Amino acid sequence: MGSSHQHSDHHAPVRTARRALFIALALNSTFVVVEAIAGWRANSLALLSDAAHNFTDVFALMLAAFGVYLQGWPGDHTRTYGYQRAGVLAAFVNSLALVVLAAFLFYESYRHLLNPHAVAENTMIAVAAVGVVVNLSIAWALGGHQHRHDLSMRAAWLHMAGDAAASAAIIVGAVLMRFTGWHAIDPALSILIGVGIVWAAWGVIRDSLNILLEGLPKGVKLVEVTRTLTTVPGVVDVHDLHVWSLGSHSHALSCHVLIEDMPPSASETILCEINEVLCDRFGISHSTIQFEHVSCALAETHCTTNGHASHPVTGRHVHRA
Repeated sequence: MGSSHQHSDHHAPVRTARRALFIALALNSTFVVVEAIAGWRANSLALLSDAAHNFTDVFALMLAAFGVYLQGWPGDHTRTYGYQRAGVLAAFVNSLALVVLAAFLFYESYRHLLNPHAVAENTMIAVAAVGVVVNLSIAWALGGHQHRHDLSMRAAWLHMAGDAAASAAIIVGAVLMRFTGWHAIDPALSILIGVGIVWAAWGVIRDSLNILLEGLPKGVKLVEVTRTLTTVPGVVDVHDLHVWSLGSHSHALSCHVLIEDMPPSASETILCEINEVLCDRFGISHSTIQFEHVSCALAETHCTTNGHASHPVTGRHVHRA
């Protein structure tokens, strides 16, 4: 019995992600120029706001591409875990940029609500229709099954999906303005776009910040992990348990495991079964297990000295990557 680690070609999804990101960059950059010019000529704040949003998307896609590129780098003597969090950091910066953009849209929308301007509805409809097609195409390319757990790709997908929704809202608003003559709809649409941006960005900010602060991976509960590990034959107790994420896909664990007194060779079976359970039940493939034959100070008092665990090493330290 051994730990189940599958070594598939992890470079294939990375290559696919890079190709999708480069195509998205080219399409989105072209559309930004077209939409900005059209928004200026049509005197539409909604179009200009969406063009500004699309411009940040170009930056977002560049960050995502850079994050995906760095994630493929192996670990070294300085960064032993590699660069898996580069994509998470890119997603965090992307989402913060979206929130800043939304604040600017709210300010400009308020100014235009006080003094609405006439807009060219036909131009808005035509450009927004192109925006729906372009952004939905990019979102479809970025939102594949293989990318849904990658925060950097998810942030880029949210940018594109949000743009598609904003373009659709602009079409509806332009039609309403054409039949009602109420030009305040244009800045009102800009406010709705800003709200959608904040709503989409918040989820990525929350998840990326949790990883950067080494919080529990999403969906994992310490109590459940402890309870599961204690069901492994030969395990008496589990304590000093820590679970965190190395990146969007990879989770790590360290803990102390109390077992009965036995030769090191006999405990190998317990170690293999623990790693198999961690991988199959919780998706944790990187673990550091310390076996102990008597209860240590951490298990009884949870005391620390100078911020470091203080306890006798009575077992053996086993590292499984």
